[in-house]
Amino acid sequence: MRTRSDIECWLTDMDGVLVHENTPVPGASALLQQWRDQGTPFLVLTNNSIFTPRDLSARLRASGLTVPEESIWTSALATADFLRSQMPGGTAFVIGEAGLTTALHEAGFIMTETDPDYVVVGETRNYSFEAITKAIRFIGAGARFIATNPDATGPSTDGLLPATGAITALITKATGMEPYVVGKPNPMMFRSALNRIGAHSENTGMIGDRMDTDIVAGIEAGLHTVLVLTGISDPAEIERFPFRPDEVLDSVADLLAREVLESEEADIL
Repeated sequence: MRTRSDIECWLTDMDGVLVHENTPVPGASALLQQWRDQGTPFLVLTNNSIFTPRDLSARLRASGLTVPEESIWTSALATADFLRSQMPGGTAFVIGEAGLTTALHEAGFIMTETDPDYVVVGETRNYSFEAITKAIRFIGAGARFIATNPDATGPSTDGLLPATGAITALITKATGMEPYVVGKPNPMMFRSALNRIGAHSENTGMIGDRMDTDIVAGIEAGLHTVLVLTGISDPAEIERFPFRPDEVLDSVADLLAREVLESEEADIL
């Protein structure tokens, strides 16, 4: 049975694990520094397909966390990676933002509104009736239906917002076609992340705050799973699921080496 000492590479969720409402989780900055100092390969994962890795790196930096863009893996990048493996140089009609369109362009895809190979739906704050109608018609005509992530809602300062899963549900109702979802909880996203850093499931850990996405996908991808209680899941929710993470920790601070933890505590004092 694997233990944490067997882990040589890490994948970690972002929201609820490293940051919470744009505020760093205590211990997150020190853990990232510890990985850099030790030369530990890692990737920060997010189902958010709105932003490019460069955008997200800047947002994290503004929150006090240093994560280079090459260490960020989004559902948009995973989707582009998957589509490139399926149909190199294909075409797509895209409902989404720069994070998704940039990833698809860099993967060699052509954006089109004429007989696309794929309809790809990601996160956006600008869903339009016209675009959704086009997507429905393209899928009806034979385009393959892809979604970056299944999240039905997203947070905002004013409350919940409809997200990718809500829009794909509308399209599914109109077409009778379910999308293939690349992002979490599809372990496909983790496998593409492992390939990105040349890691193997046998020696890689996954840190997340959600049982229904991070942990189940980590288990299905064969990773060592760590649930932290700084985000969505709490001990009561864990009991609702038929599977268990390998570890349950209060926060990422519990992953710090003792000397790093003592240094951080001294800085706080």
